[in-house]
Order: sequence, then C-alpha cells, then structure tokens
Amino acid sequence: MLPTDGVIVRDPDILGGTAVFRGTRVPFKNLLDYLEGGHTLVEFLEEFPSVTREAAIAALEHAKELVIAQAR
Repeated sequence: MLPTDGVIVRDPDILGGTAVFRGTRVPFKNLLDYLEGGHTLVEFLEEFPSVTREAAIAALEHAKELVIAQAR
C-alpha cells in the first residue's frame, strides 16, 4: 500500500489549490461524493482511471485517521 503522506496534494496551479490525488486532476472530494451517493469504489475507479486503487484506499485510510484523531 502507498504511504498516506503525499497521496493527496494541493497546488495552486492545479484546480486552484483543490485537494487532488497526486499526479492527477481528480479531486479527493469526488471520491467522497461517489461513496456518499451510493456508488462503489470500483465505480469511482472506472470513472477516474488515473487514480489507482491503492491511492484511493490510502487517502480514505488517512481521512479515517484524521477523523478518529479529531474525535478524541
């Protein structure tokens, strides 16, 4: 699995600094919106093939860690 550091990046030159998957122009929010809408991870990956399964899972794991840490 990829390390969580650097899977999601912000660059003012890419979509105005929106958080995106490294090496893509795919916002992390798109993944959350897909899942919230009842779609599967597989469907998201099919729609955004530039995002690897490993990167998506690492980003979700990192988000989970942040939420858990914030809730403590």
